[in-house]
Amino acid sequence: MQNRNVITYTALIVGYAQNGKGLYSLLLYDQMISAGIAPDYITFIGLLFACSHTGSLEKGRSYFNSMDNIHGIKPGAEHYACMIDLLGRSGNLSEAKQLLDQMDVEPDATVWKSLLGACRMHKELEMGEMAAKELFELEPKNSMPYVMLSNLYSAAGRWEDAAKIRKLMKCRGISKEPGSSWTQANGKTHTFVSEDRSHPMMARIYSKIDEVIALIKEAGYVPDMSFVLHDMEREGKELGLAYHSEKLALAFGLLVVPSGAVIRIYKNLRVCGDCHTAFKYISSLYDRHIVLRDSNCFHHFVDGKCSCGDYW
Repeated sequence: MQNRNVITYTALIVGYAQNGKGLYSLLLYDQMISAGIAPDYITFIGLLFACSHTGSLEKGRSYFNSMDNIHGIKPGAEHYACMIDLLGRSGNLSEAKQLLDQMDVEPDATVWKSLLGACRMHKELEMGEMAAKELFELEPKNSMPYVMLSNLYSAAGRWEDAAKIRKLMKCRGISKEPGSSWTQANGKTHTFVSEDRSHPMMARIYSKIDEVIALIKEAGYVPDMSFVLHDMEREGKELGLAYHSEKLALAFGLLVVPSGAVIRIYKNLRVCGDCHTAFKYISSLYDRHIVLRDSNCFHHFVDGKCSCGDYW
């Protein structure tokens, strides 16, 4: 590239950060500084996003502090949201809340969503309740905080509280977007929803899922019950997890996509943690390259690992 400037570097930093290649973003930033090119407001959004999705805690702290101290750039809500996400993902929830309380700008919905997401990840109920209630006020018609808080209650075994949140959503006319996954084969798009039984090949698909789950359990996979949203017996919980839409799409892919070819799946929502873990096992045991595009990023599952590094 002949014309290297803050715009070209920033475009690459943001692009890599958003597509599971955050470490390349950090390398590009080093090259940018070495070339004497000063970063701008947007550069730091991409850079801090990259840190939060690669677990680069100390680098993130350093970059954030350098914004004003070295480059004279006042952090905005987007930068604070990235830092709170980074701190929260790494388990530093108290520090994340402290940073939020000390913000020089008014916390917006993105900031509170970052904190709520971290609370969901680490099952921090009290702080999660507070973040969700802030979002109820900021975005009263957004289903996300209601669903996240309900999930938090479910993970804590507080099924009655989870049911109350779902009832509150109904009373306020708020509906959750149904999760669906789709893949393409033989020139057609095949769409699945959780516990779907409408596909012509459903008998074979369910048989394949049962085979897959049994195999990955032998390899060490343990179903994550925290992603079950309703109170039921353990067997019912395991079946509910097994038949998530992305697992149905993957089972179909294993049946129809030739060996050696990439299985490509798309999901309209964020992939759940249990499915993410299962996909890693499946990619290894079946020797398949699986690409899953969810609402957050592209996940490339190869040899038991995901390109997101489990940060998504």
